[in-house]
Amino acid sequence: MRIKKIVSTTLSTLIFMIFLVLVTAVVISKASGGEPSFFGYQIKTVLSGSMEPGIQTGSIVAIKPGGDMTRFQKGDVITFMNSDNLLITHRVVDASINSAIGEASYTTKGDNNDAADTSAVSSTNVVGQYTGVTVPYVGYTMNFAVSKAGSVMLMIIPGLLLLLYALYSSWKAVAALEKKNAGPAVTGGPDTLPDIVQ
Repeated sequence: MRIKKIVSTTLSTLIFMIFLVLVTAVVISKASGGEPSFFGYQIKTVLSGSMEPGIQTGSIVAIKPGGDMTRFQKGDVITFMNSDNLLITHRVVDASINSAIGEASYTTKGDNNDAADTSAVSSTNVVGQYTGVTVPYVGYTMNFAVSKAGSVMLMIIPGLLLLLYALYSSWKAVAALEKKNAGPAVTGGPDTLPDIVQ
């Protein structure tokens, strides 16, 4: 009986957590127009292994946007837009400032790459600095949540899970009531015979 209660509680908590995560993913994605942000930090998905093992493929990372984009030095990890309009998160291996135009130029490299990136990164293309916060594997879900099909699915699935759980809970409650109302079996004896036979 105790094991059933533990399993039931665990199942309830798991369904609720899935519901919460999925709905939060959809709301954050939609509220920010497809650019999820949380308390001023942008949430980005990492879809390559260039920064492994520190940042795993499929992770989400927290980026702090804004500020002086010429401030970065060797060792900082930045997120920038490359020439193909793709967001990249790599480490700065060299930095130089052109004071005449007030811009910096960064040479970047993925920790897992053998060589530095071929093109230097202008400070005007830097989106923000990596904060060191990363959550593995959640990026795949976030990417799915941003898509139209994902948004629909992530609104339907939690509803179905809650419906199934409600049906299960109702069935369990009805079964418990039936068992309680059934009570112990009544056996006939001498005292009951006159009540039955007229």
